[in-house]
Amino acid sequence: MLKKIRAGIAILLFTLITFYFLDFAGLLPDKFHWLAKIQFIPALLALNAVILGILLLATLLFGRIYCSVVCPLGIFQDVAARISRLFNKKKKKKRYKYRPAKNIWRWSILAVVAIAFFAGFTLLAALLDPYSAYGRIVSSVFKPVYVTGNNLLAKLFSAFDNYTFYKVDINIRSIFTFATGGITFLVIGFLGWKYGRIYCNTVCPVGTILGFLSKHALLRIKIDPGKCNKCGLCEMKCKALCLNSKEQKIDYSRCVVCFDCLDSCKHDALKLVPAFPAKKTEIAGNQSVDTGKRKFLATMAVSVLSIPAVYAQQKIKTLVSLKPYKRQTPLSPPGSASADHLLDHCTSCQLCISKCPSHVLKPAFMEYGLGGMMQPVMDFEKGFCNFDCTVCSDVCPSGALLPLTTEEKHRTQVGHVVFIKENCVVYTDETNCGACSEHCPTQAVSMVPYKNGLTIPSVNPAICVGCGGCEYICPVRPYRAIHVEGNEVHKQAEVIRETKKKEIEIDGFGF
Repeated sequence: MLKKIRAGIAILLFTLITFYFLDFAGLLPDKFHWLAKIQFIPALLALNAVILGILLLATLLFGRIYCSVVCPLGIFQDVAARISRLFNKKKKKKRYKYRPAKNIWRWSILAVVAIAFFAGFTLLAALLDPYSAYGRIVSSVFKPVYVTGNNLLAKLFSAFDNYTFYKVDINIRSIFTFATGGITFLVIGFLGWKYGRIYCNTVCPVGTILGFLSKHALLRIKIDPGKCNKCGLCEMKCKALCLNSKEQKIDYSRCVVCFDCLDSCKHDALKLVPAFPAKKTEIAGNQSVDTGKRKFLATMAVSVLSIPAVYAQQKIKTLVSLKPYKRQTPLSPPGSASADHLLDHCTSCQLCISKCPSHVLKPAFMEYGLGGMMQPVMDFEKGFCNFDCTVCSDVCPSGALLPLTTEEKHRTQVGHVVFIKENCVVYTDETNCGACSEHCPTQAVSMVPYKNGLTIPSVNPAICVGCGGCEYICPVRPYRAIHVEGNEVHKQAEVIRETKKKEIEIDGFGF
């Protein structure tokens, strides 16, 4: 029953968080962002004391229950392991075997991650955070497949005049992030297929932290030497590779509390029982179980692994007639306060990118530097930031994007408008345009008299919020006539004060 309850809750959470990343139609309400906020590393970076307290308390009570129930990457490995058994014709030969803990690897990785994070190089943390790694897998691998399936259904149903489904563009916003997500999927999927939870117990920094806390869990799975005949069935089922049936020992720092071993034992030799520290209790066969004299060890950490990748972005050939420019400061999303704040808190989980309804956010390559790779950056190639939208700051689980009300969003200036007259079609072709002014929600871009009855854009950067409406709609390519330059630290845009209109008394009909 314990195994069924654990599996049922794990499947439910795993399905919900996966679909929340995939859901482009908004079937799941935005309130489901709590699925991301209950993850360990985002809660740690957001200093969410309530969530951290619950996770640590659960670990001290039951062991690494977080890894087997809440962590989506851990459950993904279980899925890969289960599929490997289904595809294996000789299912009885698909078995696990106890492996000694790689403690040097575990602590070394954790130390490197922590040192790199506190030194400001957060890329390592982002790459190894299990929640963020799974988010990139879903966004880079699962979502294109999901959208392709939706488009095929849309084509099929539309042939019968049924428009339940509608076509959606498949957006791959960053080749580097796509490659990173694909490599993560293949590597962790293969390890789960072949070796079960070896990634959790050797590489994952969250697993290392919770593993040492779980040594002090009040409830543990114990082996009764009087009933155990060392048949090895429990060891074959242990996907954490932590159960040594020959020596009748369990490495609690690696046990993920999946209860598979309880289900496999035919002699009822394995039980979930309370642990009473500070004593050595003699058990039959002159064997003893040391349950005490262990110091409480809790270490802060965030994720690692540097995946070298070669990614060259091709520049569009410069047209002689246009004045080239390069954005000097990247635009960090609303709520990030600054690129530095984003760098210190973001785990590159891609949830804000996946949920952005306007497709304005994309994973950064080198815009923020090496340490900020795969973190969200605003790009107006596919759309512009909706003036009233606060989705990205609402769903962010780590505090990298602070929550904004609609009114606060209206005043937050992530960047300022820049007009390049030499690129404007009004100047180069002497033709009417004005698209940028029509799409500006704050009147930061307005049209003023030019010549021959034409009007040309005039900008007021002080009241611009950096939404990118003007840049997105500008027809000039490859160098637009108007673009948004980022602010290193977000500012408050000035508010236009409307002047009182004088009432004019009109005699008669007024014409």
